[in-house]
Amino acid sequence: MLLRLYDKNNDPQDLERVVDILNDGGLIVYPTDTMYAIGCHGLKERAIERICRIKEIDPRKNNLSIICYDLSVISEYAKMDNNTFKLMKRNLPGPFTFILNASGRLPKIYRNRKEVGIRMPDNAIVNEIARLLGAPIMTATLPRDEGEELEYVTDPELIDEKFGDVADLIIDGGIGGTEVSTVVKCTDGEPEVLRQGKGTLKW
Repeated sequence: MLLRLYDKNNDPQDLERVVDILNDGGLIVYPTDTMYAIGCHGLKERAIERICRIKEIDPRKNNLSIICYDLSVISEYAKMDNNTFKLMKRNLPGPFTFILNASGRLPKIYRNRKEVGIRMPDNAIVNEIARLLGAPIMTATLPRDEGEELEYVTDPELIDEKFGDVADLIIDGGIGGTEVSTVVKCTDGEPEVLRQGKGTLKW
C-alpha cells in the first residue's frame, strides 16, 4: 500500500495508520534525509528479525540502527558522554549515523554487538512518525540489487512495485536521495568517521 505524506499538515488518521502498523509489528518504507529506508518498531524483535532477513544481515556481526526523534530520547537507548552529546547536538538532525554503546533498554538482538547506530534524520515525515510512536524506529537503507536501476530505491512508485509484498506500507515522500549517511563511531573516547557520506561533521 502506497501512502502519500508531506512535511507538514498530514491527515492525523494517515499518521495514526502508520503508527498502528508499527505497533502491530509491521514494516514500513519511508523517506529520510539520505535514502529511502525500511523500518519497524525498534523494540519488537520479530519485526527486526524480518528486516535482517530482507537485508541479509547478521545482527551478531552488523550494527543495527534506530531513529530517535529527539536528543533526549537517545539517552534512553544509548550511552554517551558530554562531548559526544555536544557533537551530536551540533550535527543533528542531519545525515549522520552515530555509533554508540547500547543501553540495557534495547532488546537482546541489539546487545549481541553492544553497540547501536543512532539516526535523527532531517526529515519531518519520519521524525513525526517516531514522535507519535513514542519509541525508536529500527532503520535500514533499502537493499538494491547489483546492476538494478537506481529508481527502484528512489522512486516511491517503483519502490512499491519492488517492496510492496515485503513491507506493510510504503510512504511516498517524493523522490528520494542517493547518498548514504556519514557514520561516526563514538564508543571509545575520540569520535572517528568510519564512512564519509552526505553529512560533513561539524566538530
